[in-house]
Amino acid sequence: MKRILSILTAAVLAAASFCGCSTADKPAGTGKLQIVTTIFPEYDWVNNILGSNPANAEVTLLADNGTDLHSFQPTASDILKISSCDLFIYVGGESDEWVEDVLKEAVNKDMVVIDLLDELGDSVKEEETVEGMQPEEGEDEEEETEYDEHVWLSVKNAINLVGSIENAVSTVDPANAGSYKSNADAYINNLKDLDAEYQSVVKNASVKTLLFGDRFPFRYLTDDYGLDYYAAFAGCSAESEASFETITFLSKKADELSLPAVITIEGSDKRIAKTIVENTDSKDQQIISLDSMQSVTSQDVKDGATYISVMSENLEVLKTALGY
Repeated sequence: MKRILSILTAAVLAAASFCGCSTADKPAGTGKLQIVTTIFPEYDWVNNILGSNPANAEVTLLADNGTDLHSFQPTASDILKISSCDLFIYVGGESDEWVEDVLKEAVNKDMVVIDLLDELGDSVKEEETVEGMQPEEGEDEEEETEYDEHVWLSVKNAINLVGSIENAVSTVDPANAGSYKSNADAYINNLKDLDAEYQSVVKNASVKTLLFGDRFPFRYLTDDYGLDYYAAFAGCSAESEASFETITFLSKKADELSLPAVITIEGSDKRIAKTIVENTDSKDQQIISLDSMQSVTSQDVKDGATYISVMSENLEVLKTALGY
């Protein structure tokens, strides 16, 4: 797949060059400041930093049709947008391996690039397998270290990343840097308020353990607030069927810890969660869903979805799992 994308990238950019595109040409021929983001949280952070958008910047969300981060592959149009943009923001990690080839062939050599994992440095966490979690089929202990890519699900990370993105936006548009700094500072204060709400809710919770009958992309969130967890699969797992042993272990944990809920993520068919509940003694746990923001669509954005609104809704859902 990586070789195919490399060939596609070279072919697309060669065709663009043949048709007369230059570094100065913007994707739509508008001459506007072009900012390209891969996922919804980045897109929303950029728009909050832009505020009234004094430079009339055009912001593109590549994964805008509900495609999961781990399944996304760029189209020819995506490659062209990235190649000539002024600022490109992506997550990094294994799901974004395709980015390397696109950037290597980019026509705008002055492009500013932000890799979220690089920005967070040593605070990025490795994927982990906790007790009871089903390993990936064919998993090899000698394989290269995988990092947990779901860094945006930490409000604390978001605070740091918004600061980095503001610096980048100000670099590509220094004329409006003061406005971007003010917008970012105000938005960061809102994020700090949300972080304080999370801390308060967890501090006063009667339950301190979460149980996921699904993939588990929320490790950064649980680590931020000192919560324990059990889950059927790791956050980047491609597995969809849980073994008898996994189901039995999670059902017993739900009983042992008197957990009030089994959690899924958005888009789940809830089959595994339902099976876990059916195999508990009480059989009365609620099945609730947290939104990992990996499948946000352009329609969701039009309908008013924001990073803060989703994380606030997640907090309300979390209260059920924490015994409120």
